[in-house]
Amino acid sequence: MMLGAAAALFPALTARADTERKLGYAIVGLGGYADVILPRFAECRASRLTALVSGSPEKARRYAARYGVPEKNLYDYRSFDAIKDNPDIDIVYVILPNGLHHEFTLRAAAAGKHVMCEKPMANTAAEAQEMVAACRAAGRKLMIGYRSRFEATNREAIRIVRAGEIGAARVVAAEHGFDIRPNQWRLDRALAGGGSMMDIGIYSLQAARYLTGEEPVLVSAVDTTDRTDPRFAQVEDTVLFQLRFPSGATANCVSAYSSHHNRYRVTGSKGWIEAEPATAYEGNRLRLNQDWRTRDHPAPPTALNQFSAQLDHLSECVMSGDEPIVSGEEGLRDMRIIEAIYTSAREGRAVALSVA
Repeated sequence: MMLGAAAALFPALTARADTERKLGYAIVGLGGYADVILPRFAECRASRLTALVSGSPEKARRYAARYGVPEKNLYDYRSFDAIKDNPDIDIVYVILPNGLHHEFTLRAAAAGKHVMCEKPMANTAAEAQEMVAACRAAGRKLMIGYRSRFEATNREAIRIVRAGEIGAARVVAAEHGFDIRPNQWRLDRALAGGGSMMDIGIYSLQAARYLTGEEPVLVSAVDTTDRTDPRFAQVEDTVLFQLRFPSGATANCVSAYSSHHNRYRVTGSKGWIEAEPATAYEGNRLRLNQDWRTRDHPAPPTALNQFSAQLDHLSECVMSGDEPIVSGEEGLRDMRIIEAIYTSAREGRAVALSVA
């Protein structure tokens, strides 16, 4: 199944000029990634920060003072459901450990709020399906925080591949990984749902899907984790996985918690496009090979960076009624593929996937 029409793949990254007001976000979870997201509201044209939810009242007050959030819009995890009575909050952005995404998405939907949820959207595909169903039943939008879909380098790489500028895509190589520090929630299976595949490998999986515009029909995987390393008592380190697509294209992917990777390359019948770094917060770079010549290929500038563009995209979808390009269904597809990758690695066999 293709990922969508060209217009949906490349949404305008500027907010509608006729918006009556910026939509209000409540940020749930004030960990390290919140420090990346919160400053970006200053650049948004359709979104504003209106509330904070934290298990630490002291931290919530400190962040509220920094970002101008009123005391009445501070919540903890027990009082969270009271957001239903707060008209300042239109959207809830869940930035919590993976194991809490399901709970807080369901609670946000029950409170009548739209939801942005960080990736991976849940610990299991079954939970992800429940999240999609809950938001649909509540008539609320659900979007997954795939920020790279709004980043200029990735958007340009998608355009080049889909336009056939390197010919028919035949082989994708996508590698993501880092050397993880011990003693953190990402190494706790209950909170993380898995190891590198859930956290950083999802970038390799996403890249293979959005670059080709296809859904895989077969997956093969090998887990090469060193179980003598105490970091990996509960979760996996390195997974090597291969995806086969209906067109015949193949993606060879790496997910790792003990080696550093941030790149992809798509090789076609007439050349290749490569990004390294590919999905970093900043500084991503492209190289393009055509007619046996290789050159740097700067991406066209965009009005907003990947973080503010992502925030505004959901606000605009709420106002227009359009579906986000990275909806809950998109996150659910990734969860189903990840579970197939785990099954393949565990059972030592290829796993067929449905494209329906």
